[in-house]
Amino acid sequence: MNLAISLHGPVSRDFAIDVDLALPLTGVTCLLGPSGSGKTTILRALAGLERRHGTIRFGDEVWQDQRHFVPAHRRRVGYVFQGAGLLPHLSVARNLDYAEKRAVEGPFAREAIVEAMGVGPLLERMPGRLSGGETQRAALARALLSQPRLLLMDEPLSALDGAARAGLIDEFARTFAEIPIPVVYVTHDETEAERLASRCVRLRGGRVESADPALKVVSSS
Repeated sequence: MNLAISLHGPVSRDFAIDVDLALPLTGVTCLLGPSGSGKTTILRALAGLERRHGTIRFGDEVWQDQRHFVPAHRRRVGYVFQGAGLLPHLSVARNLDYAEKRAVEGPFAREAIVEAMGVGPLLERMPGRLSGGETQRAALARALLSQPRLLLMDEPLSALDGAARAGLIDEFARTFAEIPIPVVYVTHDETEAERLASRCVRLRGGRVESADPALKVVSSS
């Protein structure tokens, strides 16, 4: 059982994606590469936010092929990105409520997630009154309370300073070690990838430049 990704074709006038990957449905897979390497394109395709030419399979489920396209809300994917995406007119507590109301039954309990992510003191605050690190902790808590089967994280620490980033890397590492779902984590930072990832795929120019030997990869040349 794996997450099979086969995406090929133009994304814009001057950029194309050309990747074939089979990622395990456990642990943290890091997509590492410079800006414009295709990391976010892959993540958005996994989330069902963009449709690219190719196929995506999650275990036995076809999420996308030539005939089928499963919309984002049916994939049960949690997505945390640099801007976090908290609903600005709702408090942190109500953002968590929103995630829970839309979720099916799953393994993540609210009390445990609030404690693990340290967002208890933030529950009554509005998103505009949170620091960058607090925002990302709240966003990850909300994503997990949506009871996802797959967690996607797109450069969640890139806007933080050194001290805040180091603290959140440690928190993320503890969280990832405890949650029973796979994570695909996008970053351009080597240290971040080394600290968090179980395995790593390096991208450049829309193609796989290198990958851990345990991963099944076909890279066009």
